[in-house]
Amino acid sequence: MACDSLRETMLLGMGNPLLDISTVVEESLLKKYDLKEDEAILATDKHTTLYTTLIDKYDVEYIAGGSVQNALRVAQWLLSKPNIVAFFGCVGDDEYSKILKEQAEKAGVKVHYQYTTAEPTGTCAVLVTNYHRTLCANLAAANCFTIDHIQKPENKKLIEEAAFYYVSGFFLTVSLPSILEVAKYAVDHDRPFIMNLSAEFICKFFKEQFMQVIPYVDILFGNDT
Repeated sequence: MACDSLRETMLLGMGNPLLDISTVVEESLLKKYDLKEDEAILATDKHTTLYTTLIDKYDVEYIAGGSVQNALRVAQWLLSKPNIVAFFGCVGDDEYSKILKEQAEKAGVKVHYQYTTAEPTGTCAVLVTNYHRTLCANLAAANCFTIDHIQKPENKKLIEEAAFYYVSGFFLTVSLPSILEVAKYAVDHDRPFIMNLSAEFICKFFKEQFMQVIPYVDILFGNDT
């Protein structure tokens, strides 16, 4: 695609915005929290203290994360033109969401967050051991995304303007109706709808939801596992 054919909000992503708390850790920390190298899981009660442990005891880096937002940041970097990509997701009305928005916009991503006071902004522990990267996500506010956000006139306009749509399998745990609405719009207007299998647990435990979306998918990403 020629650079001069690129335009604003050409690629629209929808997923779970998470503030990545990334740092190098010892393997013993993985064992302490019953984590396996290279896995991506949702946090449970036993992971409650993980995030404060990282912040208090390690040299952490804050990154505008969540799998879709990460993919969009990379796409934006490759395209080298600001605001080509836009993103929907839900965050808390707190300090973490300010950092998240600042980091995303610094990377050139046009974020249109839904805000909630019900939960804090979601976080993801990114634990680096040697060449391995283990993820433990606490979705929190990301779980609160609702379909009415994409039905707002200003957001509906973004859907209409986009030429490509990208959603992660992770988002199936949050808002299947939102995924289906965007997927149907993409198909009705002959535009590529792209998804990612995301993680093994999504394929195992959210197969029924995934199979509702699969008929609309033009490109599907996955990995060996």
